[in-house]
Amino acid sequence: MAFRLFLVCSILGLGLAVPIERATPKKEAEPPPEPADTGLYYDRYLQEVINVLETDGHFREKLQAANAEDIKSGKLSKELDFVSHHVRTRLDELKRQEISRLRMLIKAKMDATMEENVQIDHMGLLKQFEHLDPQNQHTFEARDLELLIQAATKDLENYDAARHEEFKRYEMLKEHERREYLKSLDEEKRKEEEARYEELKKKHREHPKINVPGSMDQLKEVWEETDGLDPNDFNPKTFFKLHDTNGDGVLDEQELEALFTKELEKVYDPKNEEDDMVEMEEERLRMREHVMKNVDVNHDRLVTLEEFIKSTERKDINEPDGWATVDETQMYTEEELRKFEQELSEQEAVLKQQAEKLRQEHEDLQQRQIELDAQKKEYQQAVMHMEQKKSQQAAAGPNGELKFQGDAPHPADDKAKVEEPHPHSNIHGEAPSEDKVHKEPELHHEQPAHPDQ
Repeated sequence: MAFRLFLVCSILGLGLAVPIERATPKKEAEPPPEPADTGLYYDRYLQEVINVLETDGHFREKLQAANAEDIKSGKLSKELDFVSHHVRTRLDELKRQEISRLRMLIKAKMDATMEENVQIDHMGLLKQFEHLDPQNQHTFEARDLELLIQAATKDLENYDAARHEEFKRYEMLKEHERREYLKSLDEEKRKEEEARYEELKKKHREHPKINVPGSMDQLKEVWEETDGLDPNDFNPKTFFKLHDTNGDGVLDEQELEALFTKELEKVYDPKNEEDDMVEMEEERLRMREHVMKNVDVNHDRLVTLEEFIKSTERKDINEPDGWATVDETQMYTEEELRKFEQELSEQEAVLKQQAEKLRQEHEDLQQRQIELDAQKKEYQQAVMHMEQKKSQQAAAGPNGELKFQGDAPHPADDKAKVEEPHPHSNIHGEAPSEDKVHKEPELHHEQPAHPDQ
């Protein structure tokens, strides 16, 4: 029997597979393909656990004999008690890291929504996570593997349903916005826009016939246009091997979706205004679900060679009416649209209240800033007044009188006084010595005699 670890991985949405040994010449070893991201918030933890379990020989042996029901029910989890000590130690470490990561997420969320210094009940909050056992936070036990498989299986089964619901809301929002836009136009413009809308819808529907996914017509079209082979020589086994791109013996979801590319290109072109690429991805998902529903007999999210060959032998494999595209399918009712618009209106009212609250807070902050600026200005003026007063006090005399700079001798005046020539200086401007000044005889001027004398 082929190695079954790929079954676990596919159930968990990883697309990770261990190649089956074939009787073909061995080629150079190629690196294994990167496992697809499941979109689960614990995707990394999930993949690491699977990778570690893959290294244990005993667990690999048990997986070979296990079926999908054994894995989904948790029966296989009991084999964890017999794996090697090294594997158990590594699993323990992975669980502690996951617990630590979840605690950090909890704290970050609480910090964003609560006040500081609030006690957080990590234990209680960890119970909200279903992919591990929070009661035991240090070791990875059989219960952890059982919970991990059950949680991933349930989450992935609901994943497609969630994507459909998201697309439905997208379509309703698009229609709501279109109607609101029409309301904003005058009558003439509204008629022009409605005519344009109908023309785009008509243009979008003018495409070749879409073959039903998984039908013989669709498979032969891929065989001829993608594989370049003669449609009259179609061989299911050869076709399967050609499109089992990772060589794991099954067609996973990604490999199946790749088969629908030709059909999608008939309807959707990113260059065309009338073609919505979001609708194209919804179309791809619907096609894959259709094939899985009709071909995947054991519902393990994989198509085996046996399942594929049996599907090609069905008499009703071709459907003459072809495939109904998204735009030909009623995605929602008017009642659903009305409820959706009511939800939007309520959300808009809440956002307006929040916006008004933020606007008022902004105005209050602006007013507070104005008051602070005024206080700052008053403070600066008071400081300047005090500095002026101190300067005036420093310039006052001992008796309180003011000193003026004009009363003080100017350095230039001192210099002029020094350079002023002595009254008794000679022609060269040299002042006579002190002896000469005192030894010069005093000149006595006799008074002229009075004429009467």
